[in-house]
Amino acid sequence: MQISQSEDKIPVVGPPSSPLGSGEGLYFSDGRRKVDYVLVFHQRRHGSIRSRASTSVSHDRLSIVSNGNFPPSVGSDAATAAAGRGGSSPGGEAARVGEVFMELGDAGGSEPTEPADHEMRLIRQEFEASLLEAGLEIERDRELKTHGPSFTRLHAPWPVLCREAEFLKIKVPTKTSYELKEESGFGSSMSTVWRKMNHPFQPKVPHQEQERTKFLTHCFTRDKLHLYNITSKDLFFDNATRGRIVYEILRRTVCVRTCQTIGISTLIAKGVYDAAFPLHDGDYKVIGQLEERSDRQVLHDEWARYSAFYKYQPIDLVRKYFGEKIGLYFAWLGVYTQLLIPASIVGIIVFCYGVATVDTDIPSLEMCDERLNFTMCPLCDGACDFWQLSTACGTARASHLFDNPATVFFAIFMSLWAVLFLEHWKRRQISLSFSWDLTGIEEDEEHPRPKYETILLQKRQRKQKTKKKKKKKNEAAIEKLTWKDRLPGYFINVSSILFMFGLTFSAVFGVIIYRITVSALMAMSPDPETKSNVRVTVTATAVIINLVVILILDEIYGAVALWLTELEIPKTETNFEERLILKAFLLKFMNAYAPIFYVAFFKGRFAGRPGNYVYVFNDYRMEECAPGGCLIELCIQLSIIMLGKQLIQNNIFEIGIPKLKKLVRALKDKGPAEKEMEEERPPQQWNLDYALAPFEGLTPEYMEMIIQFGFVSLFVASFPLAPLFALLNNVIEIRLDAKKFVTELRRPVAIRAKDIGIWYNILSGMGKFSVIINAFVISFTSDFIPRLVYQYMFSQTGTMHGFIDHTLSYFNVSNFKPGTTPQNLEQGAITVCRYKDYREPPWSPDAYTFSKQYWCVLAARLAFVILFQNLVMFLSLIVAWGIPDVPKTIVEQFKREKKLLVDVFLREEKEKFQLIQSLFSKDATLHPGRHPGRHTLHPGQGSLLPGRFSTLPPGPTQGLPGEGGGPRARSRAASFSQFSRNTPPSPKNENENSRHTVV
Repeated sequence: MQISQSEDKIPVVGPPSSPLGSGEGLYFSDGRRKVDYVLVFHQRRHGSIRSRASTSVSHDRLSIVSNGNFPPSVGSDAATAAAGRGGSSPGGEAARVGEVFMELGDAGGSEPTEPADHEMRLIRQEFEASLLEAGLEIERDRELKTHGPSFTRLHAPWPVLCREAEFLKIKVPTKTSYELKEESGFGSSMSTVWRKMNHPFQPKVPHQEQERTKFLTHCFTRDKLHLYNITSKDLFFDNATRGRIVYEILRRTVCVRTCQTIGISTLIAKGVYDAAFPLHDGDYKVIGQLEERSDRQVLHDEWARYSAFYKYQPIDLVRKYFGEKIGLYFAWLGVYTQLLIPASIVGIIVFCYGVATVDTDIPSLEMCDERLNFTMCPLCDGACDFWQLSTACGTARASHLFDNPATVFFAIFMSLWAVLFLEHWKRRQISLSFSWDLTGIEEDEEHPRPKYETILLQKRQRKQKTKKKKKKKNEAAIEKLTWKDRLPGYFINVSSILFMFGLTFSAVFGVIIYRITVSALMAMSPDPETKSNVRVTVTATAVIINLVVILILDEIYGAVALWLTELEIPKTETNFEERLILKAFLLKFMNAYAPIFYVAFFKGRFAGRPGNYVYVFNDYRMEECAPGGCLIELCIQLSIIMLGKQLIQNNIFEIGIPKLKKLVRALKDKGPAEKEMEEERPPQQWNLDYALAPFEGLTPEYMEMIIQFGFVSLFVASFPLAPLFALLNNVIEIRLDAKKFVTELRRPVAIRAKDIGIWYNILSGMGKFSVIINAFVISFTSDFIPRLVYQYMFSQTGTMHGFIDHTLSYFNVSNFKPGTTPQNLEQGAITVCRYKDYREPPWSPDAYTFSKQYWCVLAARLAFVILFQNLVMFLSLIVAWGIPDVPKTIVEQFKREKKLLVDVFLREEKEKFQLIQSLFSKDATLHPGRHPGRHTLHPGQGSLLPGRFSTLPPGPTQGLPGEGGGPRARSRAASFSQFSRNTPPSPKNENENSRHTVV
């Protein structure tokens, strides 16, 4: 690539003076060139001295002073440029002509450097020299610090941006635009009304009123610059795109000194650099006129404030500032939150139905009726006494709030809601892909991760040593790691995950033991009030313990998943991220839902019966469900874990811990840098951004929402208010995440992404799994099926009267095992007690065996599971089939854009053909006797022109008499940039255009 001499000598070393641009700290010292990227490294023991350029120093010990050229001698152009354009030193003394700044490994009088630090410095110099060869421009501080962070600022000039944009196939707007089709008739009036209603909820984002006009976009190419809407070369590529272009150069730049290491990420992993990041667009606080706000300030005011909770998100601006991957996350979170609104409304209606019918529910009234006098068997051995069922009246009434016929409808509704959510997101994703020009993008080639490169290098070195010992030759070089290299990692992965599962189950079992022992101890208490509150106290404390264990194990499992994924040695970042997500999801899913699964499907199933209970450690009876059923306990468990997890994770983990880390980092940097900060001018933008926390990916954000989606969909039959609490949490979560991205994190590199990746598959799987879980919760955990069976098979009146008596079995107290009888039992006072189960009475020939009613209820439960699953799956297929993945408007716009693009390129080819014809005609007119033996272009012989012009339809100039053809070489050598101007370009302009025009 040729670069003009005027732009060639760009000083690397110069003080950051006040920029001439609008944003302080966003430009080089000349105030014109933007800082597109910043590299940070720490100086430990390092001195910088001033020396004559003629001093004999090896080239690798000098800092690079110009854009790719080493200063040849005293008084050279580079030295003059460094002195003239670099500005003055902070002390006011101008650098004299013929002086350059050198970084010496062992400067006289300076502290000696460690060999490792010296090697790092040489690697940095080599890497930055490679960046200069790639066309980037570099600026560093004139005075290097003896310790603390040093910043290397990078700028991509226009030719480099053009070259890389063409390589990356970045789509840019052309000059051609069209008006989006507006609806007519009734649809148009409805759209107008809807827009007016929505207006108060729209964020005040500049240029949003131009939504009806869309510019055609096309992949950037340097030989069609005239087609693009280039108003300013500095503003044509936005800051996010510029940062992405520079990152691509940094990612693929090779460093020979570190054994062919590729990319900035490897250098950061090796400690050569501390960080690398693009800059934010200045401060997020608005100072001055509102009309002059930067994108970051608009995002802060209209998106990252809690007071903007009722507004839509400015998704297009989020995508423009942070890139498509982060834009898709917030778009997905917005769609999910919006669709929680109808789910919350239906959940509230279901809950209100339970509240309204609790006083007319016959089973609840029977349980609360003291006249029925159901004497229940003791809840524990020895210490516990017989008790009356009417004392559990409160539990029965509370159970009806969540265990009623409307719950079944809500479970079906939520299963369909999950399908509707995924279908709606698919449509939204395709709409965003079209409006963000993501259609047809190719996957970027990924370079190996630093860990993979290191392991591969070690393997090559071992192979070379083996070859030397065996004296073998002509063996192929090792190109990749095989499954044998990863086998130890796989073995550790499997064993560790199994161990983590065991740890989770052990935690659940430990809480079960706690519940059993505390229940027994409280039942032995002489205080009657303590005895009466056994279930409430034990359930509440056990759930809180579960919550604390879940939160602790969550953090442990996150770190373990990261460690296990590193052991697998994935080759690329995409592979690494997918494997990490699967492991983290598997472990955190098991951790969050194991206690809930126990209460829903296992508690009370294996407790036994009076006279034949199941014991733990030979002393403690397995716990049973409450008289009202296990559904109310499942509801308590789910609500406390869900709410506690969201509140604690949001307030402590997402707000408190980052602020604590920032405080510790500030205190740590305050001591050694306090004097330097006093001497320096106000901190530049790169100093402020470096103080922010680094961006570590979207996995924690997605994971939190996916686990919440499980709470909303998997066990929603037991807790209809779950969507409401999820909605309230997400309204805060969106603004919390927005504030974190805008104010507390360094700006991430804008990464292209067509979809949300593996998260969609996880969501789809959870949606299908939720159908099965809800079917089992309704049929086996709730009393819905036993009530139906009783009403339609065993009730004499066809009503629910007598249902409670039907579900209680009889037990003869004389059949208690020795030592398990209540201590205060009076002989003859109570001969029979009741317990909840379907078993034969003691006077039956098959005493205490499962009764006919038990098998009828079991068959009905299994039949309901099959019916429910098939019904919901069928309805889901209808919903998915009825909602097309691609909106009709998008299909029409896509066809229209394709047609317009074809017209644009045909028109361009036609104009090019006419210009070439007129050029040949003019040449033939000026030199009629020249080249008499050559072929002449006659009317109708346009097909003899070389190249693609021969395939064009006849233009209006064809068929005109007197148009002769010149030499064919003229048409092949002609650059289209010459035909796109009215006047021939000057030699200077031609040299400038040669940098971005294909000839």
